Amino acid sequence: MKIRTRIIILISFTLIALNACGTDSGLSSAEVWLTTADQSILFERQQPVRIETLPEDYTGPLIRIHPETTFQTIDGFGYTLTGGSARLLNEMDPNARRAVLEELFGIEGNSIGVSYLRLSIGASDLSDSVFTYNDLPPGKTDQEMEHFSIEIEKVHLIPVLKEILSIFPQMKIMGSPWTPPVWMKTNNHSIGGSLKPEFYDAYALYFVKYIQAMQKEGINIDAITVQNEPLHPGNNPSLLMKAHEQAAFIRQSLGPAFRDHEINTRIVIYDHNADRIDYPLEVLADEEARQYIDGTAFHLYGGRVNDISKVHEAYPDKNLYFTEQWVGHPQDFPNDMAWHVRELIVGATRNWCRNILQWNLAADPEQKPHTPGGCTRCLGAITIDGNEIERNVAYYIIAHASRFVRPGSVRIDSDVVRGLPNVAFTTPSNETVLIVLNDTRRTRDIGIVKGQDFIPAQLSPGALATYILK
Repeated sequence: MKIRTRIIILISFTLIALNACGTDSGLSSAEVWLTTADQSILFERQQPVRIETLPEDYTGPLIRIHPETTFQTIDGFGYTLTGGSARLLNEMDPNARRAVLEELFGIEGNSIGVSYLRLSIGASDLSDSVFTYNDLPPGKTDQEMEHFSIEIEKVHLIPVLKEILSIFPQMKIMGSPWTPPVWMKTNNHSIGGSLKPEFYDAYALYFVKYIQAMQKEGINIDAITVQNEPLHPGNNPSLLMKAHEQAAFIRQSLGPAFRDHEINTRIVIYDHNADRIDYPLEVLADEEARQYIDGTAFHLYGGRVNDISKVHEAYPDKNLYFTEQWVGHPQDFPNDMAWHVRELIVGATRNWCRNILQWNLAADPEQKPHTPGGCTRCLGAITIDGNEIERNVAYYIIAHASRFVRPGSVRIDSDVVRGLPNVAFTTPSNETVLIVLNDTRRTRDIGIVKGQDFIPAQLSPGALATYILK
């Protein structure tokens, strides 16, 4: 009798173990994280979905994942840490700030794992004042950068960055200038004007000094863009830099300066909208300039995201980046989430972009700080009010990718299904991640297929889900 009992128990444990193993692939269930359009669920882990075998009579929509077809490597997902964002974070009580930074940049617990940041080189329009790192009295110049200083960034930006890097040391950082020092410009003003050719060498040295100064603070600048929105000279600050001027600056001064000073920071061009792909194509057509260029950065305030691929097709050895897209205040959560996921998280990565960056990380309840004439409606991913934070739509858009699609992940092929924009990745830990949006007004039953594995899923109208297959 005792022997029989032991045999039954042994068989039961064996069956439990077999069930835990799932299908022949060794998978048993897929992890699921969900955000719904009505905000009743906000980036919450759901019950795992059982992995099955694809039923022979299944007739619903299928998203097939094809891991054997690979595309670009992913550098990360994140935001611009504007000067205003840094100030708001730095003015929080230390414990409150640490909790926010752990949530944003950590990889454990409830953290969302932001892995890429963009900085302004000098002020952006979301700084509390206009400045560069070499501001001089009228009539003065400084070709040798003897007065160059990033001291102003040691007040808020650098302390916050150092704390972020203590949480995630592998953070990729891109720097972008909104304006050179005004004494280098044709109009001697922070708004508009062009860079005078006689100051090309001085401005190239300005970039070198910036990268070196940040490195001394323990902050590695992985890439720079030559100019934020070079065809938008009406912002404060801003600069008009036409394509032939950008090519000449890189060819004559910036590229050689990086070479001579042994700067390994990547040079990225354009940093503006997809409706003017003629701009990066013109710069890349300059053979001398092209040797120094790593790739092209895009925004999507104009144009179609699919046009980004035309630059890849013309120059497949050059990288593509997506570096900015704002959410306006007041947010329209369901429509903002749908547009940004469809066009950026899915659209831009399907068009070869190595990173996806939303615009400002943080603002206060009045969408401040900003410069005079700067953006007054730019909603942060988080709103900071003293020590309190509110998570806005851009927080959740990035979270669905950044937590799971870690740096070094590779985009893989997945079927394009009408009404279900999606994108898939293989991670460095060999997980498969699929991000899916139900971009319709009805609940959708979905079948996700990888090899012989079938995951039945259901998404409410406008819902966003991330599936992780381990």
